[in-house]
Amino acid sequence: MYEPKSFNDLKVNDKVSLSKTITEADGALYIAATGDFGPVHVDEIYAGATRFGRRLAPGIMVAGLCTSILTSELVGTIGVSVEDRFWFTGPVFYGDTLTFDVWIAEQHDETRTIIWEASARNEGGLEVLKARASLKFPRRKPS
Repeated sequence: MYEPKSFNDLKVNDKVSLSKTITEADGALYIAATGDFGPVHVDEIYAGATRFGRRLAPGIMVAGLCTSILTSELVGTIGVSVEDRFWFTGPVFYGDTLTFDVWIAEQHDETRTIIWEASARNEGGLEVLKARASLKFPRRKPS
């Protein structure tokens, strides 16, 4: 089981990389949970007429994978997200295998906040997502 880290256990440049294939099931579960039935995600005919030529995986679902990697692999679940910014820099299609790099870019002792950043690239090396976000830690580790 993953042991959450305290603020003082973390260091600038701590990094984790993880790859994941974006599946139809991932999209279906996300869409069902959120009600995001945008036609570019669910309608092959509609999506085929867009500049992408086929359906896209929901961008916020892909962004959510960054936060999942952050909490499950790098930091833990103790910090609380206070700001998240995502840039969708390329399309993500079902079946794409993305490699996510998530790292600590800044650490602010006075506010017990870390700034983390992320990048996701598809198997062709195209960056499809960038992220920059803040995570605030409590003064004491909850028991």
